[in-house]
Amino acid sequence: QVQLVESGGGLVQAGGSLRLSCAASTSTFSFILFGWYRQAPGKQRELVAHISRDDLTAYVESVKGRFTISRDNAKNTVYLQMNNLKPEDTAVYYCKADLDYMHYWGKGTLVTVSS
Repeated sequence: QVQLVESGGGLVQAGGSLRLSCAASTSTFSFILFGWYRQAPGKQRELVAHISRDDLTAYVESVKGRFTISRDNAKNTVYLQMNNLKPEDTAVYYCKADLDYMHYWGKGTLVTVSS
């Protein structure tokens, strides 16, 4: 199984930066596909970014050039570096892990961007 704990959320002004962390308790970290999702109040949850075991990455169009997903296999942690934050980035951010056909979710961390 995979246990996920997100951290790093908080309040920031527009144009600021935050780095989210997702710590995974697993012996198979290097084999996992990780994704960051977000859900704003009253809106559908959306995929923000994902990273494969081979460090292939992809991003939703709205965050390209601003967000960077990365992973540190030695620390069993995946990160989401968020720069030039905008009010529309305000949401609860969730870490998701895919291993084989199993899916695991963290409890989320709140990011609030003020204008």
